[in-house]
Amino acid sequence: MKVSRAQAEENRERILDNAAQLFRERGFDGIGLNDLMQAAGLTRGGFYGHFESKDDLAAQATRRALQANREQWKTQSDRSLQAWVKAYLSDAHRDHIGAGCGLVALAGDAARGGPAVREVFAEGVANLVATLQEQMPADSAPEQREQALAMLSTLVGALLLSRAVGGDTALSSELREAARKSLPAGG
Repeated sequence: MKVSRAQAEENRERILDNAAQLFRERGFDGIGLNDLMQAAGLTRGGFYGHFESKDDLAAQATRRALQANREQWKTQSDRSLQAWVKAYLSDAHRDHIGAGCGLVALAGDAARGGPAVREVFAEGVANLVATLQEQMPADSAPEQREQALAMLSTLVGALLLSRAVGGDTALSSELREAARKSLPAGG
């Protein structure tokens, strides 16, 4: 049965949305094409009508996840940077990997991924740094950039480690609290 162009685009968007979530939850190698397509309510047979390969999907889903991060980070300007840091380092953000920060969830996969994924990831990091830079209190653009790079690295590292220590909730909390206190906007 032939699908309309509009339906094909809707299917593609659904695949990307599901892949962005599932890749954050399970990693690129943690889920197969059958399960990705099933999560989107489609069959594997239609995959190659939308994407060249799983690597192509990984790059596009990474872009989707990091664009969602940037949009969330842009809306933080409605609140204080301190409130935003607190939310980023919260238990809820730690526990909801599939809906959380793509930088934290996908960095390891991106580092091992192909050139397309690494390029998309680097672009996403640069965009997030630029978004954060606008919020930094320093007087000059180079100092704001340095603060944004340090803040991004601290936030991502703290959240990543707090997830990695899993069941040790005390250590997880300590990691995030220490990061929060180390940031000018956090304490």
